[in-house]
Amino acid sequence: MRGRQRSRGILAACLAAALAAVGLLPAAAHAAPTRPAPPPPASVAATNLALKKPIEASSTTQNYVATNANDGSTSTYWESNGHPSTLTVKLGADADLDSVVVKLNPDAAWSRRTQNIEVLGRKQSATEFSSVTARADYAFDPGAQQNTVTIPVSGRYADVRLKIYSNSSGYGGQVAEFQVNGVPAPNPDLTVSQLSWEPAKPSESDRVKVNATVRNTGSAASGATTVEVSLGGTVAGSAAVGALGAGESATVPVDIGKRAQGSYTVSAVVDPRDTVVEQDNDNNSRTADSKLTVGQSPGPDLEVTGITSNPASPAVGANVTFTVQLRNRGTSAVSAGSVARLTVGDKTLNGTAQAVAAGESATVALSGSWTATSGGATLTATADATGVVSETNEDNNVFARSIVVGRGAALPYVEYEAEDGTYDGTLLTADAERTFGHTDFATESSGRKSVRLNSTGQYVEFTSTSATNSIVVRNSLPDAAGGGGQEKTLSLYADGKFAQKLTLSSKHSWLYGTTDQPEGLTNRPGGDARRLFDESHALLAKTYPQGTRFRLQRDAGDDAAYYIVDLIDLEQVAPPTSKPAACTSITEYGAVPNDGVDDTAAIQRAVTADQKGDIDCVWIPAGQWRQEQKILTDDPLDRGQYNQVGIRDVTVRGAGMWHSQLYTLTPPQDAGGINHPHEGNFGFDIDDNTKISDLAIFGSGTIRGGDGNAEGGVGLNGRFGKNTKIDNVWIEHANVGTWVGRDYSNIPELWGPGDGLAFNGMRIRNTYADGINFTNGTRNSTVFNSSFRNTGDDALAVWASKYVKDTSVDVGHDNVFRNNTVQLPWRANGIAVYGGYGNKIENNLVYDTMNYPGIMLATDHDPIPFSGQTLIANNGLYRTGGAFWNEDQEFGAITLFAQGPDIPGVTIRDTDIHDSTYDGIQFKTGGGAMPGVRISDVTISKSNNGSGILAMGGARGSATLTNVKVTGSRDGDILVEPGSQFVINGGVARAATGVPGTRQGL
Repeated sequence: MRGRQRSRGILAACLAAALAAVGLLPAAAHAAPTRPAPPPPASVAATNLALKKPIEASSTTQNYVATNANDGSTSTYWESNGHPSTLTVKLGADADLDSVVVKLNPDAAWSRRTQNIEVLGRKQSATEFSSVTARADYAFDPGAQQNTVTIPVSGRYADVRLKIYSNSSGYGGQVAEFQVNGVPAPNPDLTVSQLSWEPAKPSESDRVKVNATVRNTGSAASGATTVEVSLGGTVAGSAAVGALGAGESATVPVDIGKRAQGSYTVSAVVDPRDTVVEQDNDNNSRTADSKLTVGQSPGPDLEVTGITSNPASPAVGANVTFTVQLRNRGTSAVSAGSVARLTVGDKTLNGTAQAVAAGESATVALSGSWTATSGGATLTATADATGVVSETNEDNNVFARSIVVGRGAALPYVEYEAEDGTYDGTLLTADAERTFGHTDFATESSGRKSVRLNSTGQYVEFTSTSATNSIVVRNSLPDAAGGGGQEKTLSLYADGKFAQKLTLSSKHSWLYGTTDQPEGLTNRPGGDARRLFDESHALLAKTYPQGTRFRLQRDAGDDAAYYIVDLIDLEQVAPPTSKPAACTSITEYGAVPNDGVDDTAAIQRAVTADQKGDIDCVWIPAGQWRQEQKILTDDPLDRGQYNQVGIRDVTVRGAGMWHSQLYTLTPPQDAGGINHPHEGNFGFDIDDNTKISDLAIFGSGTIRGGDGNAEGGVGLNGRFGKNTKIDNVWIEHANVGTWVGRDYSNIPELWGPGDGLAFNGMRIRNTYADGINFTNGTRNSTVFNSSFRNTGDDALAVWASKYVKDTSVDVGHDNVFRNNTVQLPWRANGIAVYGGYGNKIENNLVYDTMNYPGIMLATDHDPIPFSGQTLIANNGLYRTGGAFWNEDQEFGAITLFAQGPDIPGVTIRDTDIHDSTYDGIQFKTGGGAMPGVRISDVTISKSNNGSGILAMGGARGSATLTNVKVTGSRDGDILVEPGSQFVINGGVARAATGVPGTRQGL
């Protein structure tokens, strides 16, 4: 037992005494401390300014994290993983200090110990810390009821730091409570004291102005800053706030433009970027007591409610025709003659609408057709495209949806590479080997290129090819000096006019370390870094038409050291859908949107009611809903520390992934009371027969395993069972997007592997591990038409693990990954299969893997062996493969790795492999063989640092090639290394020059 163990009550005290008697705990020492702790100061004006303020540590052991040290409880504590170590609390502004109090748990089980401590401080005007109280020894002795020491300090400081040089107990620095006593120094304190708007009762045709009254309640003058107004949690406008003397107020008008009919929660925040040092940064926002209600204007108003294609799922090259469904949501009729227009790819189709009465709908047949292209397309329809109808709302005429064709997902957004636009900045490009893990921005960029903005006025500009009312920016900002990331703005312009500020963040990026084990990477700055990029998204104030010239520009207030812009997504987001009649809203159970208060209890009550049959469906309306606990089922048997009983027989629906958003503010490792340390404090635990659709789940993970096994949680996890379907769910900043399966040993009586699961329209971004992993016997399940970007492990995987009830039956089999788009896995594969049979990888696109194959079949991770057939068909792989594991292993675009058992029955066909970092197809050295591989109708071009097809020296097995074309490979078309027992039958097609296309051996 460790001397610091948090025991409880008489039993703990007796156990501690017994252990001390046999020498396993140090006996209490009687020597006086080198420097006895002084009595508490006499002043009563001073208060503890550190309670629950931001706190950070130089290192952490296990889950003894920094936030334990100022949570108001001595039963929790922080511990470092070595000496010296630091613990720093940020008061937010200067305070006049008179003492620092350091406490340990008073429980006698802790025993006596001496810590050598120095106190340092940083003034708000300074960048460095200076010594406040010199280092000295302080004794903590619960036996003498003296597990608290008070250190007198004096001076004015904004940050206070303990530096602990030693601990006689043999552990790192230990602090249960860190108190900083003092009084706030003179500083401004900005608040929003009142909100109103003009007109008081606007209609959709009125421009709305929100008046935010800003007051300086502090004791010193405030400099100029800004105020932002948000509707439903989304920034709608901002305005400058002038300097304010102490006690002064100013009413600032903020133009938020025209708004669609509906009710909006109005909030405002002053000094959103924290440019003014204040006495209190937690009181800068205000939410209006009433909602802004926008009424419908009298007159006609056309909107598109749907697009129908014929055929519905066309093949590549098929002629497709369309009809558009219109609705007149206005109060008066629309005459015949308005034009409905649809754009798809480079094609524009038009149709003429008949008269539409108020409240009625009509179907418009469009002339002409579109030839379906591989990869699908976005269909964008516009009502009254020529503007002949004077409508009450001109911003709701556009509707977009996807159509799936050929390879890849039919993405509802259009992606723009920064380097393909016009830019004033520095073009970043990768080296030939696309070196990863050495703070290389270009290697981690889409297309291996991005643009760096170093100075004010630099920009990236591009022209939209379709209408849009939203934006996603993949970017990299510098980390904060001490880690933890920072938020900065970047300015968005449309056709030369300022549109709005975008808030970018590095809070979820920047992992450090030289190890290739992700659990060993940390958040502490220093040395090599990876996972350099993250994404920011925003709904725009209006719909911008096709042909809009967008610019991301660094303005004077955009003050990051640099901005790196990789790519931009523009999407026409449909309005939030209405609540289905069968559903019951979580607001009926007490949830309130956009207020920052935890809604978990209300969501859980609604889900439990559905599970019991009291309601038919759970509705999550448009809004941001804070969730700080996993949604699951109470375990009536209370088996163990962690609840691992998921929900079943539940339907949860949202208003759209852009509109109904669940989010958490607490990193999973700091949440406390979660159902399992790997599964986190957000999302849903699913056991059987569950439908979840049209919402977003945003975690707050920042790491995978480093710094005390601080994993980032799982968005959707559990046994999943049968009849579970997940549609149009956006998951971001989780450790894993979706982990399907539990070990049989968890709760054997609940064993229910995933069977017939269907995932469709998933959007998984910026994880620290897998995107979707089918394990524990998952079978007959599909991931279709989904997109994955910046995953920290396999974006898609089948793992036929052995942690099942019966390894002869519970095999991962007949799962299909079809029509998905995978981009930029920052660790591991695009798509992987580990064991099982009948699994298929079809019609997918994989781009820009950092270090591993685009597609891999492998028998590492000790799976149930491969059997039957595994199919890899009609995929496109671009810039995939790489070097990993100390850069000693080089992976091909498609790699077969029989590390243990054999990999039989593999078919690879109808696939394009282009611009691979190393080999196109690679058979890797391992303990098993890869017999009878069939490769047909495959094109491999430009294997930059390898061969078209490579059999390594230790590879065993055979492959037969039919109609395989290889061009531009550095090491030749086919290379069988000396010593290899792998046999390749057939050759590759001859190049146009007539040069032979096969090279066996060296």
